[in-house]
Amino acid sequence: MLRLTLQSPLKPPLLSSLFLLKPSFPTTNLVVNHPEPPPTTTGLSRILNFFLQNHTKGSTKLFKDNPFLKKIILELNSLEIEGIVEKLSVENYESTLEFFFLLRNDYAFKHSRVSHIVIAHILAKKQRFRALKFHLQHFVQQEGSGSAHSICELILCRFQKWDSNHVVWDVLASAYSRCQMVDDSLFVFAKMKDFNIQASIITYNNLLYSLRHTDNIWDVYGDIKASGINPSEYTNSILIDGLCKQFLMQKAVDFLRESEPCVVSFNTLMSSSCKMGSVDVAKSFFCMMFKCGLHPNVYSYNILIHGLSVAGAMEEALEFTDDMEKHGVEPNQVTYNVLAKGFHLLGMMNGVWKFVNEMLHKGINPDIFTCTMLICGYYNDEGIKVREDTRFHASDISDTMLLSSLCKSGCFDEALNLFHEIESSGHKPDPIMYSILIRGLCKRGLVEMAFQLYKDMLCCKRILPNIVAHRSILKSFCEKGYICEARVLFDALINCDLMDDVFLGNIMIDGYAKLGDIGEAVHVYELITGKGIMPTIVTFNSLIYGFCKARKLDDARKWVDTICAHGLIPSARTYTTLMDAYGEEGKMEAVFELLEEMKARGIEPTHVTYTVIIKCLCKRRQMHESVRILKGMLPDDFQPDEVFYNTIIKNLCEARDMKGASQLHKEMAVHKLQPSRVTYNIILNGLCTHGDLKDAEELFSTLQDVGLMKCDYTILIKAHCAKGSVDKAVVTGFVNTSTVQTAGLNLSQATISAQINLRKHADRGRDGLMSICCKAMKRRSKLRLR
Repeated sequence: MLRLTLQSPLKPPLLSSLFLLKPSFPTTNLVVNHPEPPPTTTGLSRILNFFLQNHTKGSTKLFKDNPFLKKIILELNSLEIEGIVEKLSVENYESTLEFFFLLRNDYAFKHSRVSHIVIAHILAKKQRFRALKFHLQHFVQQEGSGSAHSICELILCRFQKWDSNHVVWDVLASAYSRCQMVDDSLFVFAKMKDFNIQASIITYNNLLYSLRHTDNIWDVYGDIKASGINPSEYTNSILIDGLCKQFLMQKAVDFLRESEPCVVSFNTLMSSSCKMGSVDVAKSFFCMMFKCGLHPNVYSYNILIHGLSVAGAMEEALEFTDDMEKHGVEPNQVTYNVLAKGFHLLGMMNGVWKFVNEMLHKGINPDIFTCTMLICGYYNDEGIKVREDTRFHASDISDTMLLSSLCKSGCFDEALNLFHEIESSGHKPDPIMYSILIRGLCKRGLVEMAFQLYKDMLCCKRILPNIVAHRSILKSFCEKGYICEARVLFDALINCDLMDDVFLGNIMIDGYAKLGDIGEAVHVYELITGKGIMPTIVTFNSLIYGFCKARKLDDARKWVDTICAHGLIPSARTYTTLMDAYGEEGKMEAVFELLEEMKARGIEPTHVTYTVIIKCLCKRRQMHESVRILKGMLPDDFQPDEVFYNTIIKNLCEARDMKGASQLHKEMAVHKLQPSRVTYNIILNGLCTHGDLKDAEELFSTLQDVGLMKCDYTILIKAHCAKGSVDKAVVTGFVNTSTVQTAGLNLSQATISAQINLRKHADRGRDGLMSICCKAMKRRSKLRLR
């Protein structure tokens, strides 16, 4: 256990302590070195005889009740166990299987390859093909990719005489395919060809499925046809699915025409069409089934109903539901869930309930998907009420989804109550539930509460937080300025080997960079790279920003070379940050050099890049010349955005060119850009400062339709005060009280003070001034109370 005390010398301690625990995992290993001598031959014989004599009497239970035999087993090594398996396989298959699976399942014993292959041959001999399939899949997953060569050699050397050998080869190739070890599967196939062992169509289908995204699928299909095996319906559907996955829809249709049409193939085409958004094409395939004399099954209808529901065509989806019942196809749970989901996407929860009730009426129990959809279809109290009222049990997944919904809607009190209710009901919240709450609280700015939950999870519940929880806490600490606390947590995570990626390091580097502490940012960079963690472009962009903030521009520019040395490509943000820093220093030559270097590397400048350049040019106070230079740089397809225009309009206003600012404001409409409240605020400020107050008042009246901000009132009031128009300032600030109230705004004390000071200079008399003060403060108090 590691105890940390988080102290900040600049403020009272935010948090008292943090406990971080390294996860401990129990290790069960039967192959251990015991001080006792190895078991005698008599001991091995007793185990062998025990399983042979008791296989019909429940030898597993009898064995567990015999401590002496258990002690002998625990002292055996893998080679000795292998010997017992081989001897038992000669005498009795059932005893062999019982012994093997007892050790594997109850004692977590890792059997040798030979033992596994012996069991595979026994299962094949007894025609227990389902058990054989799962056994070999477990085996190849344990051995891993690249193991086919050595396993094939072992089978060839020691198991050639087993009469079930060909079945084991076939299922082994299939197991590798199902475990996505395609190269191993192809190796087994090659060995089977060498020894004239014919693969089954099921094994071929598994290989085809693994290769469906590649052109190699046709080589395998050629082997199937050459072998004389008849392809199954599943074979053709895999090939069609492969063509659809490669967006070769026409070839998929052509293949369907050449092959024997079947419902499965049509279903594949319909599913692919719906996924591409072509529901009408899917409906055409549905109709073609009838023309081919085929009858759509429940999967056919479900595919089409799902496609229509996702597209929002619920009326048509319901028509197909009626049609399926007319054709004697009974809707299943998937059908009802799909329809309910369609109504849920449209926000029509009454429709969801309709199908849930229909499910219950037909005796279909709503599953976890239905339950989760119902609960998450409502927010706040409604979602919790549904959870309590539903006639079926809400699972951990639905609780997690509800918790997430409550946090997203900002209902943290309800989320915390639900969390505590889950705890009190005996269910143990998992790391995902904790991380949802912690992340939600952090986003809300409640970092202290989030960290308290983090500590409770770690120290009291002994649950190791996941990466989401770590990131949320660390990021919130940095955003709040609690950099000391963030660093202590970061160091603790590193010391406990809980930092597997660069994201936590990026958060710390960014935090230090924004505070201007570039020395610590570089130290963290060196720390993570020393741990073998590769930095990303985000890492370097934060460092470059930090150096620019510290005005160390030459050092910042050198980091571009470091980016390239790590095999990364600088991003548009990399260069834009540097351009902004050089522009602030007035070094426009360096800005243009960086722009050329950026283009030479094939990095496209963004809107932000050009906005930064125009801002830098405008600082020269030669607006028309700046715009002329910029127009020469902009690409033909460049579409200015709102921020771009706002930047130029602001600088035109500061240059007292209100006519030019007004023209650009009109030009925004030509580019189909809607001026925002920020745009109007910039123009209003310009008119009040450098233009005519009459024009400012007209614009102010227009803004009442668009939506006013508090600063709009403040700008105009201060402008009237500065011009000496006392009455107009008071009218603007207080006669429009109802407008201000409607907008939910509170005028600042500084704005009211400006009016009061103006009254003083106007020398209207003490009584008049006090009257205005009292009225102003009373109205402001009413605004606050309301």
